Amino acid sequence: MNIILFSNRQGQVWNFEFQPLTVLLSALLGTLLLLGGVFYLAYQLGGNDLEYVDDWRAILTKQQYELDAVRKSARADLNALTLRIGQMQGDLLRLNGLGERLVSQGDLDQAEFDFNAPPPMGGPDNSQDEAEPAGFNDVLAMLDRLDNEISDRGQKLSVLESLLMSRSLSERVMPSGKPVEEGWLSSLYGKRSDPFTGKQEFHRGLDFAGKKGSEVIAAADGVVIWSARRSGYGNTVEINHGNGYVTRYGHNLKNLVKVGDTVKKGQQIALMGSTGRSTGPHVHFEVLRNGKSVNPSRFIHK
Repeated sequence: MNIILFSNRQGQVWNFEFQPLTVLLSALLGTLLLLGGVFYLAYQLGGNDLEYVDDWRAILTKQQYELDAVRKSARADLNALTLRIGQMQGDLLRLNGLGERLVSQGDLDQAEFDFNAPPPMGGPDNSQDEAEPAGFNDVLAMLDRLDNEISDRGQKLSVLESLLMSRSLSERVMPSGKPVEEGWLSSLYGKRSDPFTGKQEFHRGLDFAGKKGSEVIAAADGVVIWSARRSGYGNTVEINHGNGYVTRYGHNLKNLVKVGDTVKKGQQIALMGSTGRSTGPHVHFEVLRNGKSVNPSRFIHK
């Protein structure tokens, strides 16, 4: 194939000869170069897009990690708050039990001090007033104050319970009341005429007469330190009540306790009799303080 080109300028003529195969190869080469350029450009653009995807994936992974950390922290705070509330509920139950014991020990009105009922409260409705909602730290601060108040009240109530228990224990171990349920006072403490000799003597106790075999009871809580015959007293029981106090019960028909026994106030310890130096069924009742006899009259009227 010949191509002739004419130029008006200086009358020049160009003559080109093309072979069909050459033209086809040239066109094919050009197409390949164009496609290569397109693919290269697409590769460059696609590589940038992949970088953007990797960046976003890294950001999402970081946000997901931070979200998981926030969730774990919130769950830990919630668990700690739940545990704190549970502990405070246990403290309140303990205080309720302690309060009920104090009401019972102090002989208070149980209807007035009902620890199973909420305390009476009231006041105007201020729900329309604007107020900021309490935050988590505010709730923790309120719980701290409430916990401190509960602890303080618990310590004070425990001290009060100890004092009441000590008072109750003192009352139970202090000799009080008569050593018999049934009987009458037949001889006083102090100087009197001896029933056998008629001479003046000092009677170191009180005599309570009654029916043979009737109950002889302990005047207070204590421990039996003597349960046997004693010269002049016949069958005798002696009880140590602490604080230097000992009570003695003589002329029993039969002792019902032995040395080492713990007895309670009002418990039967013997049967009334007339053993030893006696003119009839009665119990000789003595109160000793640090080994010396004292007038039992001051105790039997308590």
